[in-house]
Amino acid sequence: MNKFALTLTALLTSSPAFANDVKFESRAKAFDFEHIYNGGWEYFVGGGMATFDCNGDAFPDVFLAGGENMSRIAVNTTKQAGAAIQFQNLPNTGAEFVSVTGAYPINIDNDEHIDLFVMRVGENEILRGLGNCHFEEANTLWHFNGLDRWTTSFSATWEENASLPTLAVGNYVDRDNPEGPFGACDVNHLYRPEGLQYKEPITLDPGYCALSMLFSDWTRNGRRDLRISNDRHYYLRDGEEQMFRLDEMRFLTREDGWLPISVWGMGIASQDLNGDKAPDIMLTSMGDQLIQFYAGGAKMENAPFNIGAYAQRPYTGDDGRPSTGWHAEFNDINNDGLADLFIAKGNVDQMPGMAMKDPNNLLVQKTDGTFVEVGLEAGLADTARSRGASIADFNLDGKLDIAVMNRRAAFDIYENASTNSGNFASIKLQQNDSNVDAVGAWIELRTAPDSKVQTQEITIGGGHASGKIGPTHFGLGLAKQAEIRIIWPDGSTSEWTRIEANSRITAKRGANNQIELSPI
Repeated sequence: MNKFALTLTALLTSSPAFANDVKFESRAKAFDFEHIYNGGWEYFVGGGMATFDCNGDAFPDVFLAGGENMSRIAVNTTKQAGAAIQFQNLPNTGAEFVSVTGAYPINIDNDEHIDLFVMRVGENEILRGLGNCHFEEANTLWHFNGLDRWTTSFSATWEENASLPTLAVGNYVDRDNPEGPFGACDVNHLYRPEGLQYKEPITLDPGYCALSMLFSDWTRNGRRDLRISNDRHYYLRDGEEQMFRLDEMRFLTREDGWLPISVWGMGIASQDLNGDKAPDIMLTSMGDQLIQFYAGGAKMENAPFNIGAYAQRPYTGDDGRPSTGWHAEFNDINNDGLADLFIAKGNVDQMPGMAMKDPNNLLVQKTDGTFVEVGLEAGLADTARSRGASIADFNLDGKLDIAVMNRRAAFDIYENASTNSGNFASIKLQQNDSNVDAVGAWIELRTAPDSKVQTQEITIGGGHASGKIGPTHFGLGLAKQAEIRIIWPDGSTSEWTRIEANSRITAKRGANNQIELSPI
């Protein structure tokens, strides 16, 4: 029996299938604004958003990149849990900028307010959260040199005993290179803190036009390395996907077992799909969208084609040209205990060799580990040029909704209107002092002592120009209770702790690394 067959056998469960009743409804008409990401060639990529609760009411709010248009904060004004999703523009927040490609929420100073890392064509900005969805520029405060680049990717992690996070910033084409744009990929940068300020950036060279970055403990040995996904459209030759070892300050090579992969890398999604507690990944690209399973050491193995998630062409309409994938994100859309996959799709602009009518994908995972496309039936087959996205429970009804940023078309949120979903658990981690959101921790959940363990890592990065901070969502199927265990960022592990289904809880790190539970 081959490895994939063993994986499928391990994934078989007795959970009922909820895939036949996945429905979404567009909510854009309920907004008091229309937001469009727009601009010339410097905005062909990007178009991201940041999802986080910026006013303390538990409902997720959003920061929206605009490209040549102004960025904005849109505040969630949904009336109550379970009500129809509503958003309103919030003016004069301190987060209004032009030339923004995307953003990631991050609590840099460990206070009660989330901050924002804003990526730009030009100087990047760190915005310090002030509460009530207002912000102040903090580059000077934290001695952060925002440089003048074309930034398109970001990730962050906390190194041992550090008060501030280490920041990785990925740049696209060097706009000042007279021989560009082809073959003119820019270098990337690493920012390490010294006390409560940042040292000058460290250059990560070579750069191959990074469009996504992710710090992850991908080998489950307690070490967080930086995965970089690169766009071969501009590096042309001699480039590939990269993995940077932070502890040794070097890129992995063939001698480490790192195998070359060359794709039109747009986004990274990470999730344990086969139950081995190590993260598997999705790399979006032009044509094939590539899932890779962790294979030990520094090796990843491509998923077989019959996994059903390569999503290489549009699944509806008469445009049979290859698809272009951007933001990818795993999460349990129908709460059956299996991670599903959303992929935002859209032509770069007018590339004739790629599909122009390219609907977004919603790939629901079946109990045998394969995926089935339900985007058309679910009401998600929009053919705008989608870019960034976010999966979150925007109306706190226990079902995950999907927000989508589009290039030259309006931002939208699709409300999950499914009537046959499983139970869920929503878990927010909390630590004291530094790294209060426990970035780098792992949450393990099981619905019975002998059941398959669901595993999710708390990260900042990945996707395409889009990040989020908020509770981690688990589907429970028909289970009424579950148990959770936390592997904290320093490797300390809690005891298994029981929780009730359909609960929203904060799991705080208490004495002896144990979990202290409280309602969100």
